[in-house]
Amino acid sequence: MIIVTIDHVPGRNYEVLGVVKGNVVQSKNFGKDFMSAMKGLVGGEIADYTEMLAEARQIATGRMVKEAEAMGADAVLNLRYASSSVMQSAAECIAYGTAVRFVD
Repeated sequence: MIIVTIDHVPGRNYEVLGVVKGNVVQSKNFGKDFMSAMKGLVGGEIADYTEMLAEARQIATGRMVKEAEAMGADAVLNLRYASSSVMQSAAECIAYGTAVRFVD
């Protein structure tokens, strides 16, 4: 599966199959959340949340790819990510793009 952040694959013809997406809501356990809050008071990177969001992007991307494969796609173009806080210690991550099938 080809996954790119641009809206085309140079030199390839394709048909658009539609929008595909994958999402996940991740949270940290209370202990890690408490320690992260303490880190937030003094400043600097909050590594637990950086790790959590990286893992969330990976899971969301995997789910998006599965949806694209189920449609018979060869590639996902224009990959984008969005995230939002859904509660105090949980974040949603969504990966989305355009599924295409090569025709050349």
